[in-house]
Amino acid sequence: MKSPISTREMIQLYRKMVTVRKFETMAGDYFAAGKIPGFIHLSIGQEASSVGVCSALRPDDYIATTHRGHGHVIAKGANLPKMVAELMGRRTGYCKGKGGSMHIADFSLGILGANGVVAGGFPIITGAGLSIKLRHTDQVAVCFFGDGASNRGPVHEAMNMASIWKLPILFVCENNCYASTTPQTYACSVNNIATRAAAYNFPGVTVDGNDILAVREAADKAVERARRGEGPTLLENKTYRRRGHFEGDPQKYRTQEEVAEWEKKNDPLLRFASMLKKEKILTDKKEKEIQAEVDDELREAVAFAEQSEYPRPEEALEDMFINP
Repeated sequence: MKSPISTREMIQLYRKMVTVRKFETMAGDYFAAGKIPGFIHLSIGQEASSVGVCSALRPDDYIATTHRGHGHVIAKGANLPKMVAELMGRRTGYCKGKGGSMHIADFSLGILGANGVVAGGFPIITGAGLSIKLRHTDQVAVCFFGDGASNRGPVHEAMNMASIWKLPILFVCENNCYASTTPQTYACSVNNIATRAAAYNFPGVTVDGNDILAVREAADKAVERARRGEGPTLLENKTYRRRGHFEGDPQKYRTQEEVAEWEKKNDPLLRFASMLKKEKILTDKKEKEIQAEVDDELREAVAFAEQSEYPRPEEALEDMFINP
């Protein structure tokens, strides 16, 4: 078993959560200002899930993420300037400015990519898990998905295959209460999506997805189980999406009072900061230093992106084929 999380790592977890929150806030502001084209889907309110799970991984482990994937790739170590450049459609971005928010990948960090297709990461991560088993390494592959994706066909296929072959996969359901405009309580036949793991004969665990230490503990256990060759786990992090499904979503399916209540009682950053201060791990001075450092990093990332060129028209068909 892993040793308890150190004081230093506690601070690192908090700093990473702050980075995700500030990145997402910046992205929302720049999208509203017309500086980011296309669509973006923000994960504000879900930072404990992304950071908690990815903090249990090694650099050579794999993740496949979703249309709401900025937090996952930041937590896995993605480069902030390249991320901002990609969102702004610049040549220096991860996909040379041609992929945008939903297609950020960095194979060197095990980030197999965000995916605009709901449940699109399941076939990818199943292949990664099979690759690990065939190569006899002790890596782990993680598939992030939402409660809406849990009702899609690829989920059944991937979980069944992962079970019968005992693939080293952690399926992470970020149950943020709404699949686009549809409440999870209406669209799912079970209260806890993790209970569906029983049908595939592997563990299913539901935790408070706004408690980063609860997420980390559950992820640690699932990752260790996978590394031992004992197969997959379904981890359900119950959290809340505080922004709309997409930026510009009128959100007629819920009240602003509901959102405000979640913000007041279940903000993962405030909860973690309060606990750290209570345990005398985080001081007000250190908190301000972290906030300022992250602000500086994001300013530099934005400046890098804004100074970068747009891709040229003749580059539109580049990188589409492995052997053009």
